[in-house]
Amino acid sequence: MTVTTSRPSRAGARPAPAAARRWRPRLPFSAWHLLLAPLAALFAVPLVWLLLSSVMSDAEINRFPPALWPSAIDLGGYRYVLGNAMFPRWLLNSTVVAAAAVASNLVFGALGGYAFARMRFAGSRLLLVLMLATMAVPFQLTMIPTFLVMKKLGLIDTLGALIVPSLVTPFAVFLFRQFFLSLPRELEEAAWIDGCSRLRVLGSIVLPLARPALATVAVLTFLTTWNDLTWPLIAINHDTQYTLQLGLTTFQGQHHTQWSAVMAGNVITVLPVLLAFLLAQKTFIRSITSSGIKG
Repeated sequence: MTVTTSRPSRAGARPAPAAARRWRPRLPFSAWHLLLAPLAALFAVPLVWLLLSSVMSDAEINRFPPALWPSAIDLGGYRYVLGNAMFPRWLLNSTVVAAAAVASNLVFGALGGYAFARMRFAGSRLLLVLMLATMAVPFQLTMIPTFLVMKKLGLIDTLGALIVPSLVTPFAVFLFRQFFLSLPRELEEAAWIDGCSRLRVLGSIVLPLARPALATVAVLTFLTTWNDLTWPLIAINHDTQYTLQLGLTTFQGQHHTQWSAVMAGNVITVLPVLLAFLLAQKTFIRSITSSGIKG
């Protein structure tokens, strides 16, 4: 008679649980995409509607119920906008104001943020708290004092009235300060031993590591300045000094509105914003608290 005995299992070996032996399908993408994709499509609906409306006629846009798809491509709105003699001037004004605001916030914000992060002087903490407190003050409260200051400077109805109040913002200073605090001091101390000044250290060592902060401040400042309508509406009177946002309001009349032109103008206005985001999205993904030491 043959006796069959089971082989002894290896020491420490445990049978795999039943749940682990089950076959689990693997998605070619992250499971989070199942939630993020519908949300992205939902947020994209206004942009898609804006683009479709820009190639519709005024009759289709004003029709009720509104048309969801243009019956024919009508570029009348684009011809009206681009044929307007003042539109290139408005585009240039917006570009000048946004570029000046971005450049000044990068320079002055980096200088102020580095001073608050690395330099200790009398009243530095109090000054930082007061500066951050101004972020809680709504623009409606500072609108009249700002207008009076610009009037005293003789800048009303000029692009200077739009540039000077935006030269530096508390948010830019605070963001740079927080990023500089995350950088190790050893990098700067090594440069100081070699005889570098603070400005040399800031320009040669700190700022190259601060690309995420630079990109964030640049894009957010560009978006805020490019899309601003309230302050230009108050400070600018002559149409030659209009920005794009202010110029587009002239397409809306009291009795008749060129909706196709409004939509086409908004499409042209949104394009630089989308381009700026696409160029900086890789930098946004990087951690804002990354340091300069690896390994």
